[in-house]
Amino acid sequence: MVQIILPAHLRTLAGVSGEVWLELAPPVTVAAILDAVEARFPPLLGTIRDAQSRKRRPFVRFYACEEDLSHDDPDTPLPAAVAEGREPFWIIGAIAGG
Repeated sequence: MVQIILPAHLRTLAGVSGEVWLELAPPVTVAAILDAVEARFPPLLGTIRDAQSRKRRPFVRFYACEEDLSHDDPDTPLPAAVAEGREPFWIIGAIAGG
């Protein structure tokens, strides 16, 4: 089981109050996690990544094991700690401005 932490506004859209746990077949990748999240919570379709291009939306970041994975290839396997549920996969809304 993979633990996914969503920002508050996406938890509200998904209708969940805490972290999300999803069963994923290996290899566990960012793309696989996002596919599973969008399938389980259809209101999130198009909020994390563009529904057509499937590219990450601006101001959305992905973290796992204290590393920013936002610019990595979404088909790269994630660390075993994430795939085994020992570490969460974070989807975070970035903040810009001065």
